[in-house]
Amino acid sequence: MNESTAMHATTMHDLILHHYPMSPFAEKARLMLGHKGLVWHSVHIPAVMPKPDVVALTGGYRKTPLLQIGADIYCDTALIADVLEHREPEPPLFPAHARGLSRTVAQWADSSLFWASMGYTLSPKGAAAMFASRPAGEGQAFASDRAAMRQNMTLLRPADATSAYRSYLRRLANMLDDQPYLLGEVPCIADFAAYHPLWFTRTLNPGLASILDATPDVLEWMDRLAAIGHGRSERLSSADAVGIAHAATPEPIGPDESFQDDHGIALGSRVSIAAEAFGTETSEGLLRAATRTRYTIERQDERAGTVHVHFPRVGYVLREVRA
Repeated sequence: MNESTAMHATTMHDLILHHYPMSPFAEKARLMLGHKGLVWHSVHIPAVMPKPDVVALTGGYRKTPLLQIGADIYCDTALIADVLEHREPEPPLFPAHARGLSRTVAQWADSSLFWASMGYTLSPKGAAAMFASRPAGEGQAFASDRAAMRQNMTLLRPADATSAYRSYLRRLANMLDDQPYLLGEVPCIADFAAYHPLWFTRTLNPGLASILDATPDVLEWMDRLAAIGHGRSERLSSADAVGIAHAATPEPIGPDESFQDDHGIALGSRVSIAAEAFGTETSEGLLRAATRTRYTIERQDERAGTVHVHFPRVGYVLREVRA
C-alpha cells in the first residue's frame, strides 16, 4: 500500500507513530506495539530540526516518538505505554504482580541506563564510527542538534559513562539469572525500557557492541525481545498525518479524569508544558485536564486544527502563561 492509499484507509481511531528508524525511544515504542500485536501507521520524521509537521501537532515539543490518534497527540513513551495498555490490555505491559516495580525499573532504564549508554555509544570515538559512512555533515548536524537539546544538563564523561554502563549491564544480567525476562516469565514495560539503549549500541554502533559480550544472558534476552517484532505497520506521510488531525476532533475529556490541582492553576488557563531536562522546548495551550498521571492542553494550529496534546506528569513542568 502506498502512502496516498494509506491516507484514505486511515481512520480517526488508528494508531499513528511519528518516529525515525535510528531513534532508541522509538524502538521502545515499536516493540511495545509488536508486543500488543497492534496495527499502526508509520510516519518517518527528521532526526534533527527543523520538524515542521511535528511542531504543527505539538506546538513546540519535538522529542521522538509521538503517538497520534486522530486529533490527540501523546508525548513521551511513558505515556504512550499507558495509552497502548488502555487500547489493548493483553498481553499487559504492566503485570499485575509488579505494576509499581515495572514502572520504577522502566523509569531507571529511561534515564540512568539510557544516559550511560549514550555517553558510551556517542563518545567522540563512537560518534565518529557511527557517522563514518553517512553523508558529510550529518554527524555534525546531529551533534549540534543534540547539544541544543541538552542545554544545562550535566553529562557523564565517556570514561564514567563506560563504567556505569558496564555496571548496569551486570545488574541486568543478575535479574536474568533464573528467568527469561527482567521481572519474570513474560516481557513487560521494564524489558522494553531497558532494551532500547542497548539496542542503540548493538545496532547503530556495532563497533562498540563488544561491551555487551561480558553479559551473554543480556545478549540472549535482547534476542528474545527482538524476535517480538514491531507488529504490522503501513507508511503514511507526515503531511497526511497532519491532515488527519485537522479533519478529526479531539476525544472529549472523560468524567472519570478527575482534576488534580497541584499548582493552583485552573482548568482553562493558558499554560506551557516542557520536559524537565533534555528537549525542553515548550508547548502552549489551554489546560483541559490535569489528572494524577497526565496533563492535556488544547491548542489551535493553522494546519493541524484543534488538537489535544497529552504529556505525562512525571518528568514535565507545568507553568501558567500570564498575559
